[in-house]
Amino acid sequence: MQDKSALEEFDVVIVGRGPVGATLANLLGLCGIRTLVLEREAQTYHLPRAVHFDDECMRVFQTIGLADAILPQVILSPGMLFLDANGKMLLDWSRPQTLTPMGWHLSYRFHQPDLEDVLIGGLARWPHVTLRSRCDVFALDQHEDGVRVRYEDLSNGKLGEVRAGYVIGCDGARSLVRRFIGSGMDDLGFHERWLVIDVLLKRARDDLGDYSLQHCDPKRPATYVRGTGTRRRWEITVLPHEDSQDVAQPAKVWELLSRWLTPDDADIERAAVYTFHSAIAQQWRSGRLLLAGDSAHQTPPFLGQGMCAGIRDAVNLAWKLASVVRGDASADLLDTYQSERLPHVREFIELAIRLGGVINTKAIEAGLAAGEARENAPVKLEVKKPLLGPGLVLGDLPLAGHLAPQFMLSDRRRSDDRTGYRHVLLVETAAALPSRLALSQAGIEILAGDDAEGVGDWLRGHGIIAALARPDRYIRGTARNETELERLIAAVAPANPITPAQAPSAA
Repeated sequence: MQDKSALEEFDVVIVGRGPVGATLANLLGLCGIRTLVLEREAQTYHLPRAVHFDDECMRVFQTIGLADAILPQVILSPGMLFLDANGKMLLDWSRPQTLTPMGWHLSYRFHQPDLEDVLIGGLARWPHVTLRSRCDVFALDQHEDGVRVRYEDLSNGKLGEVRAGYVIGCDGARSLVRRFIGSGMDDLGFHERWLVIDVLLKRARDDLGDYSLQHCDPKRPATYVRGTGTRRRWEITVLPHEDSQDVAQPAKVWELLSRWLTPDDADIERAAVYTFHSAIAQQWRSGRLLLAGDSAHQTPPFLGQGMCAGIRDAVNLAWKLASVVRGDASADLLDTYQSERLPHVREFIELAIRLGGVINTKAIEAGLAAGEARENAPVKLEVKKPLLGPGLVLGDLPLAGHLAPQFMLSDRRRSDDRTGYRHVLLVETAAALPSRLALSQAGIEILAGDDAEGVGDWLRGHGIIAALARPDRYIRGTARNETELERLIAAVAPANPITPAQAPSAA
């Protein structure tokens, strides 16, 4: 038995090296937290899985200094159209091609192995972040002052163990960490088999288009997605009487694709049947064990928000973990993670289920109700991002729980590049602030209208004189007058949140 006191120690151990685990590790690296990532597999999974992320995710990638490395590998998405069996448009979900208030575009398409390689490569910038592949965690022994993490090194069969302050399960739908927490799952009722087909085009097929298409055909609902480069994806419903193995055989796959493609047009990269689920873990934290990403929630893919939800988990959780590890906040702060994130992700999952109803034409009216009816035109869908659930936001103030915009600095940089992964007080002018010293001591950055275009206009447009944005860019509270400004500063200044290092750019 290894001496407990001699165990290698980390502040945080992350189980799983997918996009969520790698993003969380980069954020903790930014915060100076000693972090170990344990991953069962030797290399990045080579086949595409998630294919879309949004402006909020790109803002997180900007925060960790990797947006410039990711940009050349993505394409902009014009949006999604829902068509009935005759090709008539039911629902128009076009995305604007202009920058959003987040400072990025609303919808990006990507190849997941490429994204993971950038995120994993970014970990090498942080000397206090360690990645160990081929390490299969099998036991978590939680004590009052830490967690003993035991794993097998699959490359040599040796057993290892480390000591962690906290363990975060980013280990997917079959999460081991969730089993150790003992959390059940709330079933939101959507479970369907779909055949996912990824192809590589052998010749140009511009007629397939750039829009994602949802073919709402009651006989055989299907989805088309344009990927990066020559990649194209179809997701096709598997009927109840069909065998999952039979339907994935090449002859059957080409039969199902025949309305769009022939073998002369493309090579099949992967054809496999997946069951799309809708479920949320009931308990995201037990003491020093927490969940993020698919270990905490699973959604049907119709909104393209599965990975996005996990990235939001990571950016919400990392600064809170850093505050607790550094002793700047009590461990109770971590309870605001589930209370804020669960209602947010549940709203997205429920909308995805409603859109699934449209695609399957089982509940078209309910699905169309999510959009805005227009005379002599298809329903226009605009998805508003949910607000945070109850937690640290001061809910009686305007804009609390909304995302703060990103502004353009006078030197044409984005404002997050200056303020970093910190609390930021947005004000029209910094000169009149009564508590600059308290703000500085609490690690709160100030962004004034003198520094960035549009700050003053944004504040005045909402009838406020100041807004306090958290490191995850959500607004903690606002002030309509000097009295409320003092209250806002007093609410956060004693907490001394975190003062993380600046993220170095990707190599």
